Amino acid sequence: MLPTQLIPIETARHHLRLDGPDDDTLVALYLGAAVDSAQEFLNRRVYPDAESMAAAVLDGSAGADPMLITDAIRAGILLILGHLYTNREDVGGVALAALPRGSRELLAAYRVGWGV
Repeated sequence: MLPTQLIPIETARHHLRLDGPDDDTLVALYLGAAVDSAQEFLNRRVYPDAESMAAAVLDGSAGADPMLITDAIRAGILLILGHLYTNREDVGGVALAALPRGSRELLAAYRVGWGV
């Protein structure tokens, strides 16, 4: 599944306050990383619609506890995207390994398998 199926590139571009498609390749890369990061935190796969989720369940790629995307998850992914796009350099004091706090708050309610 492409990350742009969960969040359209136009929505991502608008969130980043970009005027045109000049950076779409970079935006798509960071959007994919943001989706991966969110799903990793959630410990589950997220799908844009019931048909996509049903197809993934049937072909065995849905994993445990798949779910449909919610507005909170979309917002969490966009916050991660903004963080990745703004902090593109691998130097400095910014912690890129951790999810931004706002995205963690938005995603936490949907996380499974917290562990002990």
